[in-house]
This record gives sequence, C-alpha cells and structure tokens, in this order.
Amino acid sequence: MPAESLDVIRHSLAHILAEAVLELFPGAKLGIGPAIDTGFYYDFELPRSLTPEDLEEIQRRMVENIRRGRRFERREVSREEAERLFADQPYKLELLAELPEGEAITVYRQGDFTDLCRGPHVESSDEINPDAFKLVSIAGAYWRGDEKRPMLQRIYGTAWSSKAELDAYLERLAEIERRDHRRLGKELDIFSTDPDIGAGLILWHPNGGIIRHQIEDFWRAEHLKRGYQLVFTPHIASERIYEISGHLATYAENMYSPMDIDGQPYRVKPMNCPGHVRIFQSRTRSYRELPIRYAELGTVYRYERSGTLHGMLRVRGFTQDDSHIFCRPDQLVAEVNQVLDLTTFMMQTFGYTYKAYLATRPEKSLGTDEQWEFATGALREVLEQRGEPYEVDEGGGVFYAPKIDIKLFDAVGREWQGPTCQVDLNEPERFNITYVGADGVEHRVIMVHRTVLGSMERFVGGLIEHYAGAFPVWLAPVQASLIPIADRHVAYAAQLAESLRARSLRVDLDDSPERMNAKIRRAQMQKVPYMLVVGDREMEAGSVAVRLRNGRDLGAMQLSEFISMAQEAIRSKAQV
Repeated sequence: MPAESLDVIRHSLAHILAEAVLELFPGAKLGIGPAIDTGFYYDFELPRSLTPEDLEEIQRRMVENIRRGRRFERREVSREEAERLFADQPYKLELLAELPEGEAITVYRQGDFTDLCRGPHVESSDEINPDAFKLVSIAGAYWRGDEKRPMLQRIYGTAWSSKAELDAYLERLAEIERRDHRRLGKELDIFSTDPDIGAGLILWHPNGGIIRHQIEDFWRAEHLKRGYQLVFTPHIASERIYEISGHLATYAENMYSPMDIDGQPYRVKPMNCPGHVRIFQSRTRSYRELPIRYAELGTVYRYERSGTLHGMLRVRGFTQDDSHIFCRPDQLVAEVNQVLDLTTFMMQTFGYTYKAYLATRPEKSLGTDEQWEFATGALREVLEQRGEPYEVDEGGGVFYAPKIDIKLFDAVGREWQGPTCQVDLNEPERFNITYVGADGVEHRVIMVHRTVLGSMERFVGGLIEHYAGAFPVWLAPVQASLIPIADRHVAYAAQLAESLRARSLRVDLDDSPERMNAKIRRAQMQKVPYMLVVGDREMEAGSVAVRLRNGRDLGAMQLSEFISMAQEAIRSKAQV
C-alpha cells in the first residue's frame, strides 16, 4: 500500500477513534487527531483518567463502526455554521477562530460524528482493515504543546496495511519496552530521579557511576591522543558573559532565573563555550599555536518543560562532552575531518551505525552570505572528501552556524540524535576572538563547536536501550560473579575474588545460602557477563567453571586462563 494511502487510513482512524470516545464519554471535548509515522492519535478532555480497560472498549467500538461501512462525507461550511456545529467544543472553536477570513472551512462526517478537518479520508470505513490497527497507549499532552494550557489525554494508535505488518510492529514495540532504560535503570540499579531533588535531575547510582567513569576515561584518553587539552569551567557565571555571547537575548527562556551574588546577577551555565572562549583569550595567541582544541565534560543546566522530561534522555541538568576548536581558515577542513574520524571511531566502539546530515542556513540567522558559504562549503567538502553518504537538511542549521549532525541507529533500528559539529559564525565576532598572524596583524579565528557523545545522561540512557542492559565487559558494573555451590566453598571463592580485583576486574561474591541455580539466575538477571561457579572439583583443581550470561557453559578453566580471556574482552571492548 502506498504511504499516502496508509496516511489517509490512519487519519480516518483518528476520526473513528474520536467517534468511539464520544460514544463512551458524550461530554468529551475534542482536541486534534492527526496521522503520524506509525499510526495516529487524538487528544481529549475527559471527566476522568482513561484505563487500559477503556482502551479495549474504545477499540471494540471502533471495530464495530468500521464494519458498518460508513461513508466519509466532506462538506464545505460557512464560519457561522461551523461555529454552530462545534458550539460545545471549545478547542475546535479556537482552531476555527485562527482560520483566515475567506479560507474554505471543511468538515467530515461519518455516521453521527462530524469533525473540523481538511482531510483527506477514505471514502468508506470498509476500506480499513479492522485487524490491522490497535490502540497502544495513553499519554498526557498539553493543548497546543503549551504547559500553561490544559492537560489533555492523548490516545495513540498504530495502523498498518495488514495484520502481519501490525504484528511485526507490535513485536518491535514489545522489544523497545523490554529495552526501556527507565525500567532497566531501576532493575540494574543504574540511576534514579527523586522529586525532592527535582525533576529532570539524575542521581547516578554506583553501577551507573562505574559505567560513566569507564566512558569518561575512554573519552579523555582518545581526546588526549588527538591533541585536545582538558579544561574545566565554573557551574555559574555572571550574566555579563551571556550578554556578550547573545544567549540572554536569544536563549533566556531555556536558562534558569538569576541568583544574586554581591548585588550582581549570576546564572547557572546553560553551555560551556563562553568559558572556553575566555580561556583562549587569557593571553595573546599566535598563528603558530593554532589549532587549539579544548575539551570539557562540563555540566550544564537548561530548562525543559516538565511534560517533555523522559528518564535520562530528556533532562534539565546534564554533562556535555563539549569541545571547542580555535583554528585558522586554512585549517578548518582538516579539523572537521579529524572530528569525523573521532566520531566514527567512538560510534563503532559502541556498536552504532549512523547517518550524516548537512544542516544549512536557517531563515533567521546571523552573519553574512560569504561567512555562511565559506562555513557550509567547508563542511560539505569534508563529507565529500570522505565519501561520506549524507543528506542535506535545508535550513536545519542553528542561527549562528551550519553543522554536520550525526544520527545514530541502535540495535532495534531507532534513530537517535548523536554527535554534532558546528562552524560558529557568531561568537568569534561577539567576543572578538583573534590570533596574531604571520603578518603581525590580528585575524579572527574560526571556532568549531563539537560533541561526539552529546551528553553523558542521554548517551548512557541510549546505551542501556541499545545493549538492553547487557553492557560489554569493559562497561559492565560487575564483570564477574563468583558463585560458591555450598558454604564450604565460600572461602575459596573469596580468595578468587581478591585475585581478580588485584587484576582490576570488577567482581562480586554471592555467598547467600540460596541454591546455585538461583544465584546463577540472579546474576543473569543483573546481566553480569561472567558467572564463575566453584565447588569441590574447582577447589581441588584450582579452577573455576565459567558460564556466560547468555546461558553458554564454557566449562572449567584455570583462573589465569579466565583472567586472560576477560582482559582481552575488556581490551577489545567486545560484547559477550
């Protein structure tokens, strides 16, 4: 079925959904109900919260109405007639009031249900396969996306061309649910949030701390190899710096309210770049020093509406793997090339494939045509030099810079926002960032903003889902669990644990009184890569019986053999 036809079916199902909801809740107030990539939704103001049982009843009524073979009738009406039709529907009246005078107003009717809509829709409901759609979830949604407006209940549905396609999609949804980082983060004791700490602020538990520590150490080592210098900047700064950078004028709604310090307004920092600029400007720079590459794992704070917060993926405080490169114009292509080299290496290490986008000048922007052509041309040159497949995201750049955006594809094929590389046309001018050239004259630097992970919170949250919680050995909080079969084996297991820790392996000892199979099951549930079972035979032979978390039994091996195997898995960053 063509995508256009499927979109029409999905849009029609949104109307059939609204009809069924009104049958159950005659006083319901209707929001909007569009088709979306995988189905449709509709927003409602209802007298009570919906339950899963309500969804089942709504779906049953939808199927009944589809099978009645009702026609979708399009009609053009006057504004006055539309106002009468929707007199008891305030959200429809609001949408109606926003239509320009003279614009055609159309409604669609099926059965006794009429909706304000441009269409198109199927001619008759019997064009819809009632076995190929399903209502899948209920969510809160502010009217018009404005948190100051009423919170409505949004019903999501999915619809496909056939039952087989629907079943495949539902299986994928189940797999995504199995990988949900919020559930796994709790089960694996990785992170939490707390209302007394504040929404959107992550508490990293010891297991999460180990994962983050390993990634940060890896990140630092790779940056140092490539000539980056590590810097640190304060969490708060005077408003003056954000006046100079332009953030107060363009970004204030995403910044937190000022605090008074000695009579001067200060802000928690929303980004790291002004601090990096001031480090660069702390003394005169020569062309011979360039490029200068600063890197910081810098924690920033940005206001996100409460309705948009989502576990570790959408937060209010996060640590960016932020870097800024100060270079000459003749160095720009080489520097962007190196950024993409690092990006490719990092993404391959974590098992991601990706796609590149060249995001060009938006409608509202700073800088001259020549600046934008130079910066965009340099980014395009790098992509084409590398033979990198890319798409052009017309107008997708930020107001101060074109950029290369990298979108990651995880283990279930979902696209995630990943690394980005921006050629900044704004801050070098606002801060007058210069170097002294070979001619003894000051020249403006080129400033590159780039991140290869994004933020530690979002990156680790994404990794939890990408790996389904089964981290590779180098990242696993516990790399091996020692499992004594009986109490008499505990002392031997404790000696082994000491030996493994002395070789920098992260191990735990399960000396609980439970049976061996229960201990193995617990380690598998915690997704520990290796289970080392020890009993009489292992004590006598000075060995361990090795099992993997996937259930594979590697049998007995000497401790030194296991250590070599584990250390190689860590060195190669392989998945077990």
